[in-house]
Amino acid sequence: MAENGEERLINAVLQIAKALGRTDTMTEDIIKQFSDFDGRLSLDKLAVRRDPGGGGGGGGGGGGEDSVPFERTLRALDRQISHFMGLNRLIWSDSDDADKFLEAVDDLLDTIRDLDAHPAANKQLLASADELLQRCVLRLEDEFRSLIERPDAAAPPPPRGPRAYDSEESEGEEEEEEADEGEGQIPIARPVTDYDIVIDALPPGSVSDLHEIAARMVAAGFGRDCSEAYVLARRGFVEESMARLGLRPRTAEEVQAAPWAALEDEISRWIRAFQMVFRILIPSERRLCDRVFDGLAPFGDLAFAGACRAPALQLLSFADGVAAASRAPDRLFRVVDMYEVVRDLLPGLDPLFADHYSAALRAEVATVCKALGSSIRGIFMELENLIRRDPARAAVPGGGLHPITPFVSDSLFTGGFNTATHARAMDKPADASRGAGAGPAAPVDPDRPTSSLAVHIAWIMDVLERNLEAKSKIYPDPSLSCVFLLNNGRYIIQKVKDSELEVLLGDEWMRRMMARVRRWGGEYQRATWGKVVAVLHLGSAGATAATAKSMKERLRIFNNYFEEICREQSGWVAADEQVRAELRVSVLEMVLPPYRSFVGRLKGMPDAGRDKYVKYTPDDVEARINRLFEGTVKK
Repeated sequence: MAENGEERLINAVLQIAKALGRTDTMTEDIIKQFSDFDGRLSLDKLAVRRDPGGGGGGGGGGGGEDSVPFERTLRALDRQISHFMGLNRLIWSDSDDADKFLEAVDDLLDTIRDLDAHPAANKQLLASADELLQRCVLRLEDEFRSLIERPDAAAPPPPRGPRAYDSEESEGEEEEEEADEGEGQIPIARPVTDYDIVIDALPPGSVSDLHEIAARMVAAGFGRDCSEAYVLARRGFVEESMARLGLRPRTAEEVQAAPWAALEDEISRWIRAFQMVFRILIPSERRLCDRVFDGLAPFGDLAFAGACRAPALQLLSFADGVAAASRAPDRLFRVVDMYEVVRDLLPGLDPLFADHYSAALRAEVATVCKALGSSIRGIFMELENLIRRDPARAAVPGGGLHPITPFVSDSLFTGGFNTATHARAMDKPADASRGAGAGPAAPVDPDRPTSSLAVHIAWIMDVLERNLEAKSKIYPDPSLSCVFLLNNGRYIIQKVKDSELEVLLGDEWMRRMMARVRRWGGEYQRATWGKVVAVLHLGSAGATAATAKSMKERLRIFNNYFEEICREQSGWVAADEQVRAELRVSVLEMVLPPYRSFVGRLKGMPDAGRDKYVKYTPDDVEARINRLFEGTVKK
């Protein structure tokens, strides 16, 4: 019954068209109007029912009577499509026109499929249909690009008030913008701290229209052209977004030739740009491609790879240039920062670059990550070789700070190492905090250099310490060797504390280093002042004449030792005020109490001439010790 009802409807339409149409053209126009009004009245059905036996003149040169319905359908479609082609505005600026144009394209595709399947169809008709389809595709491509580049131009401005694609947050932002404009203020973009966001670059309505166009172009066999149109339209947006991040394009060669001072600031911008592009911009582009080309694989993957590849490679080229540049030690932590950002990002790229077309880009990111890791290892190796190559030629006057110590320490501990890097680098092996002393605390993973960053640094500190110990042997006086090691060791400890690397190296490393410094201080005291204090020890002898004579001799020896030490060590150096104060206090605590006791005991002797042997009062001894380690000329 449904079929009989549809047949009666079609017959009624044909009768009306025949009665009103004074010419074939007018009849076909009337039929087309009915077809637009009701989906059941397709042009093909009406054409077949109008010429059930294939009668009528066969245009197009020998197609036979079977070609007549197709010919009339194509003529009707050509007139309808030509109407849209002649518009001087975007078809999608009117939703009704867009729907009718898509319907005409669908009818044309159905007609072409029928012509392909019809054995008696006229080949010239098929060629005409293909030509008409190409015209449609060109217009679809133009509309497609316009919807991407100028989505607002494809539709009249929306009325004031909430839009269909506005969220509550966007409405709140709009109110804030209006309030700012009313106050005459210029809105300032806030720094991005949360990268777990997605940008909707196009409104949902435009995305839906783009999907409809893409589906027709793919159905027509022009899916790759649609992908290329997407790339041409979106690549400019991605590149402009990158330009707003403040990073100008540089080749790897330009990066290697640039002075390091200029690169340091650019690396900071690069880190922010890299996170913005790979955590926000590219995921947002992936989401847009998936929506526009939903169900149209692999053309969405092709469009995504084409839109993102060039801008992403620009960022990677900069990192590659930094990795291949000089491996000077002062570059270490800037390269570490870059490596950390890329390494942390790699796992999140797997779902983004899982398809065949963008897998190569994921491989490029992994390659750059390895290059940065290799650069870090190279910097450590260069620093180690530099320390080992520094010979023990001449002793530093007064046992002061050797130039190699601040050079290495400043290279490692003043490189802008920040708290975020601390947190990432704290995944070091469990025994990485063993510290220096017997080589690396744990094997270094060549693919994850910062996982063993503490091991690297502890090993460099061990190499430096061994180098300093070799240099300390140049001094003929063992006491001065100890002062030299004490000065340099304290400098290293202070640098670690100032740079907050104590957290990275661990408490155990710090305790071991401080124990070495205390040992060197103790060795200095024993080597220098041990014999002085030994002279003052009287044992258990009583206050006899023989004892008094012995005490006078001991006091004479003490005076000689004390004067010689003060004269010699007046030219010795303490690296800073704290080291100087600690050395003086330790000497005073060792010497002054036994000397006070000795002098007091001597003065208690029954000898009128005892005072002439006391050349230095305890206050004099304290004053002389407090003038040590000033680095003055010997007297």
